Amino acid sequence: PPTSSASPVIGSFVAADYAVFALMLLVSAAIGVYYAIVGRGQSSSREFLMGGQSMTAVPVALSLTASFMSAITVLATPAEVYRYGASYGLFSLSYVLVVVVSSEVFLPVFYRLGITSTYEYLEIRFNRATRLLGTVMFIVQTILYTGIVIYAPALALNQVTGMDLWGAVISTGVVCTFYCTMGGLKAVVWTDVFQVGIMVAGFLSVIIRAVVLQGGVSNILNHAELGGRLNFWDFDASPLRRHTFWTITFGGTFVWTSIYGINQAQVQRYISCKSMTHAKMSLYINLLGLWVIMLCSVFAGLCLYSVYKHCDPWTAGMVSAPDQLMPYMVMDILRDYPGLPGLFVAAAYSGTLSTVSSSVNALAAVTIEDLIKPYIHMSEKHLSWTSKGLSFLYGALCIGMAGIASLMGSLLQAAISIFGIIGGPLLGLFSLGILCPYANATGGLAGLLSGLVMSLWVGIGAQFYPPLPEQSRPLGLTTHGCNFTTAANAFNWTTSPTKSSLYTTVLQQNTAERPFLADNWYSLSYLYFSPIGTLTTLAVGLLVSLLSGGMKLKLEPRVTLMKEDTMLFCFYKLFKERVSDMSVSINNLQDVLSLSTTFLYSFSSHPYLGHETSRKAGPHKKQREQMWKQ
Repeated sequence: PPTSSASPVIGSFVAADYAVFALMLLVSAAIGVYYAIVGRGQSSSREFLMGGQSMTAVPVALSLTASFMSAITVLATPAEVYRYGASYGLFSLSYVLVVVVSSEVFLPVFYRLGITSTYEYLEIRFNRATRLLGTVMFIVQTILYTGIVIYAPALALNQVTGMDLWGAVISTGVVCTFYCTMGGLKAVVWTDVFQVGIMVAGFLSVIIRAVVLQGGVSNILNHAELGGRLNFWDFDASPLRRHTFWTITFGGTFVWTSIYGINQAQVQRYISCKSMTHAKMSLYINLLGLWVIMLCSVFAGLCLYSVYKHCDPWTAGMVSAPDQLMPYMVMDILRDYPGLPGLFVAAAYSGTLSTVSSSVNALAAVTIEDLIKPYIHMSEKHLSWTSKGLSFLYGALCIGMAGIASLMGSLLQAAISIFGIIGGPLLGLFSLGILCPYANATGGLAGLLSGLVMSLWVGIGAQFYPPLPEQSRPLGLTTHGCNFTTAANAFNWTTSPTKSSLYTTVLQQNTAERPFLADNWYSLSYLYFSPIGTLTTLAVGLLVSLLSGGMKLKLEPRVTLMKEDTMLFCFYKLFKERVSDMSVSINNLQDVLSLSTTFLYSFSSHPYLGHETSRKAGPHKKQREQMWKQ
């Protein structure tokens, strides 16, 4: 059994697995065809790219969840928990801060301006040069990230089925590009809704089987605790530690705010909502989706450790990279259940399709709005066709970038590093524009370039001089329970090491000659790359703005955050209105009491309506009763 041994003989896909996987691809493509047919009469580029601003909160929320909960989440997060512990789950706390900041600071400004590309804001607030630089940075960031997202599940599919790696890469890209090109944003959103369901189902199939195999949830948690995996509350303040409470909550908030607050792929979704209320609701509902996916992926990592606590497949050489651990376990514990391995691989692919489609649609949007419309006059029909052509072009380009992803080592760290290095300075620039009325174009451009230089310096340095194990502190793994006596060479996952493992080996050979910065600056947690870029951009931008006459700048109020935009102000206003209404009611009550007192005094002193002191008062009893009724 897997608890005591991990045989290299692992099952392979059967017809039922292929059927489940093919059905997922077919439904995704069908959604694209449906929206292409339904939207045939709507030929504007805005309809194609923004869904005509007719979307409601729930589908947009699920789409927001799916967009960056990709195959990286399905494959790499459980492997991360397996090697470093469940502290990764603390990202759930940073998600709360991210959603609040995105909905209260960035969303109101973008929605009020009615922009299609977030980088339009940079021209409105600063100048065209800043807008172009921001657009180019976004395009580079997104293509690099999307390459990783395509490569990750293709690697998994290659390992569990023996299917050609690049055949899998191309099939992912083709299906995704097809429905993006055919159906536009509406197709992307509704395929995301379908795919987030597939992701959860894939996780649950593995988790339920592992729980049954290991004798219950309590056993899995006990194994994790004994193995040091329940390390949530590590408050070590050292910035060199890879994952601690501070790096995840502080650094993670910056990374994910650069995604949810200003990234075109996410902003494009909530701007497509039919009202700002629906847009804000979509972000808060999305938070629940993020928590569910995070819980599933972290617990899957704990299951992975529980199953292989005595025989680590990676150390034993049965997989060539940690990112292959989850598909290895799937084929190990689900091989007797035809269709379930296919469901898990479909989950990994669903994550890919949702992220790649979001990226492709966002890339087409910024190219149309920032690089074509300002310089070339085109009719709406031509713009619509150009949008579809760009979706196709970017889909092909992202497939090509998957080749670079194969050289990036750990997929999770590579993905977050890309967002940190490029997303951090961009977050600083947008924050400068929205929160600082004195920031001018000179300060904005200087801040962006300074932040980019700083984050590139630390990010590239970390690639050449990876942190030593003393900083990253991977947890212990053993192989004393392995049994390789039968069919040792029947299924060898490491017959041809991947480029990523070779690349990592070359980098680790450099540890013998490490400069001073390697063990200090370059060894910073990768989650701090984003705060470095953001804070440098803000500091330099403000300083240069003040030195170049920013105090004299006069802006339209709509381009900065106004107090009326925030939920806190709305609650304050509502509270004030209620208190005011209550004051009016109290005053009215006082008036009534005063009149009542006057009336009673008059009543008691009236010669005929007062107390009955004689029989002569009797005839006036009826008049008294009428007066009391009044």
